[in-house]
Amino acid sequence: MESCISVSDLRLSYGQVAAVDGVSFDVDYGKVFGFLGPNGAGKTTTIKVLTTLVHPTSGSVSIFGKDVVRHAREIKKRIGVVLQEPSFEGNLTVEKALDLYGMMWGVPGERRRDRARELFDRFDLEELRGKKNDELSIGQRRRVQVAREFMHDMDLLFLDEPTVGLDPAARRTLLDYVKKHVHSGLTVFFTTHIMEEVEYLCNELAIINRGRIMAIDTPAGLKQKYGGVKAVEIKLREEKARSVLPIIKPLAGGSVIEIPAEDTIRISSADAQDMLVKMIEALAKNSVQMESVSVTPPTLEEVFLTVVNGGR
Repeated sequence: MESCISVSDLRLSYGQVAAVDGVSFDVDYGKVFGFLGPNGAGKTTTIKVLTTLVHPTSGSVSIFGKDVVRHAREIKKRIGVVLQEPSFEGNLTVEKALDLYGMMWGVPGERRRDRARELFDRFDLEELRGKKNDELSIGQRRRVQVAREFMHDMDLLFLDEPTVGLDPAARRTLLDYVKKHVHSGLTVFFTTHIMEEVEYLCNELAIINRGRIMAIDTPAGLKQKYGGVKAVEIKLREEKARSVLPIIKPLAGGSVIEIPAEDTIRISSADAQDMLVKMIEALAKNSVQMESVSVTPPTLEEVFLTVVNGGR
């Protein structure tokens, strides 16, 4: 079965600057593909190629099995796009803006009204329906911008940092709504700087830096490959953490030692299991009682930093 998105050796240069430099990946139908990278890494440029806004310098890009340059108009009819740049009709009310957007996509009147009612409810926009977009906060405009995209049917949705400006509740509402549509067959290309969103939503992700893909796998797969450094955490029963530092430091070597609470020590180590055994033995030998011990797996943020820094 062909992929929903297929990218091979994509390159796009602005003069002598290579914004995207030999990028290749595939996105399966009905999945959420995360596209992560630091600012200026080439994420938005890649999205602009995929959404037919700019032409690549070289390489091949196909969506729904069709070349994005030769079949741009056909592809546009089947995709939704929410870019980082604000997009709203300032002098229209929220209700009229959604209705106009549905009308532009040829959605019949009764179906437009039904969808608008659902979106007002799901995105908590009911009290905003009579307000003009110019009167809304940044977060409210963003909610309207994302909700508006669901006024029409689509097979593929591009979300470029869609939760910027949203509070945690609104962010979760948006992600849950996207996840619901993914379960119904929608494919999503998703960029964000919030790693919790990636773990919650993405089936697979790629990390791009300086225009090149540095790693690509599932979130769990990336943790396994690049999460060599783990944390040993020891919670003491009676002693203060600082009082046992003379015991801990000689064993820690060059590992980072943190004290997240006055009774807790956290040591980051590439050999966490061995470190844990040494710490337990040393503390027990010195009659230091422990409340609990654990090895914390690496976070996706730690993996991201490892991949990006290692690619410099």
